[in-house]
Amino acid sequence: MNLIRINRPQLSRRDFLKFSGFSSMSFLLGGCGAPIFEDVVGKLSEPLNQQLETFIFNAQKPVPEFSAREIQPEALLINSFRYTPIIDQEKYRLIIDGEVNNPLSLSLAEIQSLPLTSMIIRHVCVEGWAAIVQWGGVRLREIVALAQPYKNVRYVYFQSGDGYYSSWDIASALHPQTLLAYQKNGEPLPVENGAPLRLASPIKLGYKQSKWVTKITLVSQLSLFKGYWEDKGYEWFAGL
Repeated sequence: MNLIRINRPQLSRRDFLKFSGFSSMSFLLGGCGAPIFEDVVGKLSEPLNQQLETFIFNAQKPVPEFSAREIQPEALLINSFRYTPIIDQEKYRLIIDGEVNNPLSLSLAEIQSLPLTSMIIRHVCVEGWAAIVQWGGVRLREIVALAQPYKNVRYVYFQSGDGYYSSWDIASALHPQTLLAYQKNGEPLPVENGAPLRLASPIKLGYKQSKWVTKITLVSQLSLFKGYWEDKGYEWFAGL
C-alpha cells in the first residue's frame, strides 16, 4: 500500500494543545462533563477537532517508551462496556473487510505467526487515571497491508465481542506503535483486558483502544455511527 508523506509542523500535539487551550476543551469533550453538554458541544466542534488534530498529528513519529522497571502492573483498571465476553480462542476469527481487495478471516494462530512487536507505553483513560503497560502483538498496519485496502480508504471501524464499536482515522491505525495486542506485561493477555485481541497505542485515549476485537472494516467515509462513546458526544479523534 502506498502512503503519501506530508511534511508536518515541528510543534508537538501536546505543546499545541497546551498553548492554544484545546487541551482543556478536549477534556470537556472527552467524557467528564454533563451528557447534554457533551452531546451538543461535541457534535458542533468535532469537525474542528478532527481537522486540527489531524493537521498536527505525525503519522510515523514514534512516541517515547518506558523502561521495564517503570511498568505499573496494578495501575491498569478494568472497565467493562456491558459484560466481559468469553471467546473461544481455538474458534476465534478476526474478520477484515470493507473497501479492500483481499478480505481476511484470520485465526489467532495466524495472527501470532506475524512478527511480534513489544512496547512499554502509558495507557491514558479519559476518567483521569493512567498506567504504564507492556503490550505485545502485531502492528495493525501489518494486518491492513494483508487486506490490500483501496487507495481512498480513510477510516477504520473496530467491532468487539461485547458489542462495543469505535472508529479511527487511517493514519493513526497505521502508526508504527498501534498494535493488535495479545500479550500484557510479557504474559498472555487476560480476558478482562481484552483477550484474545485488543487495540493498544500511545497515541489515543483509552476509550479508543477497543478490547475483544473481532472485526476490522476499512472504509472511505464515516457513517452516522462513529463509536459507542463518540456517538454520545465524546471527542472522535481522541489523540494524545
